[in-house]
Amino acid sequence: MKRFRFPLRPVAVLRAHRQARAREAFAASVHAYVQAEEHLAALHSRRQDLETVMHDGRRETFLAADEVSFWGAYRQVCADEITGERAVIEARAKMEESRQLYLEAHRAVKVVEKLEFKARSAHRLQSEREAQLELDELAGLRIARRMAEAAHSS
Repeated sequence: MKRFRFPLRPVAVLRAHRQARAREAFAASVHAYVQAEEHLAALHSRRQDLETVMHDGRRETFLAADEVSFWGAYRQVCADEITGERAVIEARAKMEESRQLYLEAHRAVKVVEKLEFKARSAHRLQSEREAQLELDELAGLRIARRMAEAAHSS
């Protein structure tokens, strides 16, 4: 019985490496997306805190100089929040792109695995057929030997 040798083994190895790299890239993009979301949440919280301070400050006393500085800070926080939202959108797009690349690489690996499974099954079936033929041949030789011995004895 011959040993099984899969002719597409180098292809399988290359595709597995590509899949591993795509998985790492996907993981990195997920991490970047989560960080962008956390940063946006922090900016959103900062804006809400500033709104609370501005609103509560108006109840007590109104100082024009303080209002001007608060509004300047508020505009900056809002601009930062918009930038953060754009970063989240970009990170999500990169994450989806890397996810698609990973899925494609995974499918390519699965195709080769399926081919290898089929080739192994065919090899196993062929080996079993060869083994059965050998057994049949041995059985035939034994029967022929017994018949020859029986004919010779009589």
